Amino acid sequence: MISTDTNFIVSFPGLGINDVTINRVAFTLFGVEVYWYGLLIASAVILGLLLAYRSAPKYGIKSDHVLDTMIGIVPAMIIFARIYYVIFEWDEFRDRPLSVFNLRTGGLGFYGGVIGGIIAILIVTGIRKISLSRMMDLLCVYVPLGQGIGRWGNFFNQEAFGYNTDLPWGMKSDGTYDYLLRTGIGDPNLPVHPTFLYEFLANMLIFAALLFIRRKSVRPYVTTAWYLLLYGIVRFFVESLRTDSLYILNTGLRASMVLSAVMVLVSAGYIIFMQTRPVVPGKAGRVEIDGPPKE
Repeated sequence: MISTDTNFIVSFPGLGINDVTINRVAFTLFGVEVYWYGLLIASAVILGLLLAYRSAPKYGIKSDHVLDTMIGIVPAMIIFARIYYVIFEWDEFRDRPLSVFNLRTGGLGFYGGVIGGIIAILIVTGIRKISLSRMMDLLCVYVPLGQGIGRWGNFFNQEAFGYNTDLPWGMKSDGTYDYLLRTGIGDPNLPVHPTFLYEFLANMLIFAALLFIRRKSVRPYVTTAWYLLLYGIVRFFVESLRTDSLYILNTGLRASMVLSAVMVLVSAGYIIFMQTRPVVPGKAGRVEIDGPPKE
């Protein structure tokens, strides 16, 4: 749960950056406060849509089909991201179930959003008779780009940070102070890992790598598998630093770390397996070429 405060004083003392004021609210429009988190997520979706719309013809997909798919993906991701969070934090909602529908206080699980997005893609491609593998390999490239942009929403909310650190880029704020003081997880007077920054940088590298992989790949779902592999590795290690992880019941296992490990193992196995398969278009039981982009 994020803080209800809208203003934070943020410092990176090791970098000589001190007392920077940030506000969760980007602007007010007709009396309605527009938060940076929502604005950044919306911007990420629009940017991803524009890039996918432009690239679709190179991969044998009509641009309009991308738009149809994105219309299905966005609400599905939000709904399933919320369901995921509520499942693992049910004690928070048990006595006030209507608060499940209040997204303004935070509470979205990324992997729930991934599940929702995949379900939406399955439904839309099935209805529209579109190649599922082509659509997945097209769109997955822009997921880390959107994630990276969205992580700055965590910065403006002063959430999703890590344990105390003495690294020079450690972050301090009244938001981290209040959270650590309330939970007793660490020393509220010391800097913490800015895990939002770690994920932003890692996701930008993944985005660049996937652009290259998609361009060269001729096997279905390989680009998607590389996304799952690379992000799974990043999330596994970043999640180990975070102070707000969702846990599987009372096992002490962090849900995102378990899912990340599964993603890495399954996707790595798929990539290795596909490299052993011959690329012969149109043959039953053989790998179907999705094809490199048309120049």
